[in-house]
Amino acid sequence: MTRFLLRRFMWFAITLFTVVTISFFLMRSVRGGPFDTDRALNEAVRINIEARYHLDWPLWKQYAHYVGPFNLDRHGPEFLGGDGSDLFGGVLTGDFGPSFRYRDYTVNDIIAQSLPISALLGTVAMMWALALGITTGMLSALRRGSGLDISLRLAATGGIALPNFVIAGFLVILFVFLVPLFPVAGWGSLRHMLLPGFALGAPFAAYISRLTRTGMLETLSQDHIRTAWAKGLTPRLVIMRHALKGGILPVVSYLGPATAGILTGSLVIEKIFYIPGTGSHFVNSALNRDYTLSMGVTILFTVLVYSLNLVVDLAYTLLDPRIKLEDE
Repeated sequence: MTRFLLRRFMWFAITLFTVVTISFFLMRSVRGGPFDTDRALNEAVRINIEARYHLDWPLWKQYAHYVGPFNLDRHGPEFLGGDGSDLFGGVLTGDFGPSFRYRDYTVNDIIAQSLPISALLGTVAMMWALALGITTGMLSALRRGSGLDISLRLAATGGIALPNFVIAGFLVILFVFLVPLFPVAGWGSLRHMLLPGFALGAPFAAYISRLTRTGMLETLSQDHIRTAWAKGLTPRLVIMRHALKGGILPVVSYLGPATAGILTGSLVIEKIFYIPGTGSHFVNSALNRDYTLSMGVTILFTVLVYSLNLVVDLAYTLLDPRIKLEDE
């Protein structure tokens, strides 16, 4: 276990360094900047603003200032020192710096306000996905070849084929305009969560349904399940206690990528339903060339995806004791 965690931590550091480096230089290579507006700034004002945010420095120096806890003023580098003119200590200190567009907020402030909203939306979406996916997958496996099985598989295929923003459009037309049961946008109550949560989780529910069906069919054909039936156990005990545990193993391995998909998919859903989450800020930061905010959210998503994949690997060993992490 210790060797496995150390190896994962090493690869996490390499992955994070690669993501930060590539993202930093890609954003700087795009034409335009965070202070470009329809009305041209006075040359003296532009120079002062760029100097304030160190945008007049060479790229390598901006990168070193952003990544490390250095105060790279015009007199040279000083570790955690300097004249106090620097705006942040660097990513290594957990400080993502000030937002270039939201002048009164730092990136840490924006993430602290918006991340709980995105996390709650993702939780609702994952609950929809697991509840619908596992239930329909079990029913499809237990009624293999029946009309119910065919119908559920067709529905799962449709859910996989349709993007979440298309599903969101159908839901808005049906449950906001035709049958006004839910608000069209905003955040603050359970009614605001249901439609965007379902729209975000529906495609993943379709994948989970297919994976559950496949896993259940394979598990139901194994010897220990036939032994359980031969002992005279009730169908409920056989399915829930013995078959389901092995049948959802493919689902558990999928939860890491699914969580990543929910995080990235929430960008579109949050814009459609006007939810003030991290995804909305990420989209706005790309449109506004807000370098620090875009980098902060990118790093946040990278950390979350890697961490959740690690949790999935650990959970896999709990469900199947035959898997040993040290052997990986």
